[in-house]
Amino acid sequence: MKLSEMRELLERRDIQLTKSLGQNFLHDANQLERIVTAAHLSRTDKVLEIGPGLGPLTKLLLEKAGEVMAIEKDGRLVEVLREYFAQSLAAGQGTDPASAGKLELLHADAVDFLKREPRDWSEWKLVANLPYSVASPIMVELAAGVRAPKMIVATLQMEVSQRLMAQADDDDYGVLTLLVQLDFLPRGSFKIPPGCFFPSPDVDSACVILERRAEPLLPENLRPVFYKIVKRAFSQRRKMMLKLLKMDWPKETLEAAFTVLQISPQERAEKVSLEQFVELTRLLAA
Repeated sequence: MKLSEMRELLERRDIQLTKSLGQNFLHDANQLERIVTAAHLSRTDKVLEIGPGLGPLTKLLLEKAGEVMAIEKDGRLVEVLREYFAQSLAAGQGTDPASAGKLELLHADAVDFLKREPRDWSEWKLVANLPYSVASPIMVELAAGVRAPKMIVATLQMEVSQRLMAQADDDDYGVLTLLVQLDFLPRGSFKIPPGCFFPSPDVDSACVILERRAEPLLPENLRPVFYKIVKRAFSQRRKMMLKLLKMDWPKETLEAAFTVLQISPQERAEKVSLEQFVELTRLLAA
């Protein structure tokens, strides 16, 4: 969908975009193709798209994947999508088997939907231009545990993408980094200029590529301990991690674990690697 077509459709429908919903629609054909290419889609793939907007990415996904589930919060856009993708929606209902990909379109708040209806996404790929207003909670909600998608290709604010791709001692390294990288390996990212969106956002954007780890770093029963450690350790970034963790664990237990892992008692959380957080979880849970 060209920018001129996007403008015309919105004007004809008298749709005023809502900034609070993070409605900045990607229209650049080259960038859309880069996103789809990064997802390595085939007809056996099932794709989750959150925030399809007017459907330019949805259209490309349906050409490559076997099944697409699109979740859109804005009812005005849902009506546009239902008309534009009538054939693919019919295929999803089993009435048009000759169609390309099958489409299931849900009118829902994606964050609420993911919390309300937890399901196994392990055979799915998330490919989406995520609404900026909810990108971080969506990533945390989806990227946890064995039910997480096998791949995530998502366009986000540059600030959020840098946090997802960060390593220990980077300025952007923090809670979001660790909660997502516990289950996903960062495989790359590319910048998308503001002019590729309508309306142009006030911030830079980037598409990140994340691949689910073949084997989980921690069993399910230790995840709550990992989350507790990470959130406490980063609750005050400038404070020493040991002092913060003493709010939840005995000093002697912590000092023994830090010694085993060769973590200085004066270390701050931003210097501690994912692997060290994982091993600290095992020691403190023992």
